[in-house]
Amino acid sequence: MTRRVLITGGAGFVGANLAVALAGRHPGWEIVAFDNLRRRGSELNLSRLREAGVSFVHGDVRELDDLLALDPVDAIVECSAEPSALAGVDGSPSYALHTNLLGAYHCLELARRDTAQFVFLSTSRVYPIGGLAAVRYDERATRFELSRHQKSPGVSGAGISEAFPLAGARTIYGTTKLAAELLVTEYAAGFGLPTVVNRCGVIAGPWQMGKVDQGVFTYWLLAHQLGLPLRYLGYAGMGKQVRDVLHVDDLVGLLDDQLARPEAWAGATVNVGGGRERSLSLQETTALCRELTGNEVAIEPAGRDSRPGDVPIYISDCTGLEEFSAWRPQRSVRETLSDTSTWLLDHEAEVRLALAT
Repeated sequence: MTRRVLITGGAGFVGANLAVALAGRHPGWEIVAFDNLRRRGSELNLSRLREAGVSFVHGDVRELDDLLALDPVDAIVECSAEPSALAGVDGSPSYALHTNLLGAYHCLELARRDTAQFVFLSTSRVYPIGGLAAVRYDERATRFELSRHQKSPGVSGAGISEAFPLAGARTIYGTTKLAAELLVTEYAAGFGLPTVVNRCGVIAGPWQMGKVDQGVFTYWLLAHQLGLPLRYLGYAGMGKQVRDVLHVDDLVGLLDDQLARPEAWAGATVNVGGGRERSLSLQETTALCRELTGNEVAIEPAGRDSRPGDVPIYISDCTGLEEFSAWRPQRSVRETLSDTSTWLLDHEAEVRLALAT
């Protein structure tokens, strides 16, 4: 089956990895990567896209005319976003609102024009901070663990499920993504579009320009590889905060399945992550990064003041996703960080330049 697939944010971390993989897996498909190249490091992906036979369009999801100027598409994977959990905290929320919400609306308008499948990359940040901060957890030697007995619905020892209550504040980033999810639902109901919403946890792997507020595991590895200082923020400065992590190649496998079976996934809203088996605390991440890089950097404990929007533990319960597909994550956290370390060693000069500018 020949398909024309548009990937917005197509020069970004997830978008570029997805575009290159789809071009290799489906030689008969036409893959189009659409990106404004605002995020530093995205320019490094342009040669990868070109070599893979992916068409690149320089455009901005904030501009409806940029999207409507495209030839008809069969499917849209909406990867464009301001991904920082701190977006709007220290300044104006304008860019996050216009990119994440208005941009999603514009992408949906293109999908409506072409009656195209719409695959939306959302985030675990749609779940409210207060609710996540109130989950019960136990303190272990190197990490926090979710308690087996919880008071709130949608949370168990396996993690946070889609049934977790959505009332409450969740950061500007999370709010824009949840609002976009609601638009996706309305367009599916109102215009008959096959849609799927993926609430992704932490994703990591090669070609990610990790930062402290987005891509924390890659950021931690980059700091060890490049000798940059680190801090354990909040929760007594012990680095016991926990997140699950998913290799970007595993995410690509899931998105490929969703694109190949649009009717089977139509209407789904699912958590996507590594789960308890693929989770790490910052303390455990430090030990693994030291082992992989052979380097040790100073870790400064920063006391009890956590970053805005931080929570002690988040693990994706992906039971709901498993009802739609046989897809399961294949790569361990060690493989994820090892693959990222190998990529960094091969491209250290380019990464240093991208991070410095």
